[in-house]
Amino acid sequence: MMAEDDVEAFLETFEQTCCQGAASGSYSTNHIVKFTDHTTLVGLMTNNNKANYSSEVSRLVQWCNNNNLFLNMGKTKEIVFDFRRGPPQDPSLTINGVIVERVNSHKFLGVHISEDLSWMTNTTSLAKKAQSSLYYLRKLRKA
Repeated sequence: MMAEDDVEAFLETFEQTCCQGAASGSYSTNHIVKFTDHTTLVGLMTNNNKANYSSEVSRLVQWCNNNNLFLNMGKTKEIVFDFRRGPPQDPSLTINGVIVERVNSHKFLGVHISEDLSWMTNTTSLAKKAQSSLYYLRKLRKA
């Protein structure tokens, strides 16, 4: 189980490594990451206060609307990192009346990030890809 300090350290490391082109959100705990045609909103909620995060999502939606950008709700996902014991289920995030799908893991810039911040999902994916490549190399060697 990770403490709040560990989550803050993760977010800081995440920002430094992945978010070189990140823009700050309205709140110091929120960061907007833009990469080609992908935008990621990373927010830290403390004391069960979701107001800053919800406000930032609303501002992002409004910015997209103002700039004639379409949010593809089929590709929009939410992942929650929550390390409280027996966390209560937070209400689902809705954008323009559509409930955003909450996922256990998500592929972000080639890295599979899971809600428990373990590397198992990423490692499993890499191992499957390596096994597939090795299979074809063995086939080529036999030919």
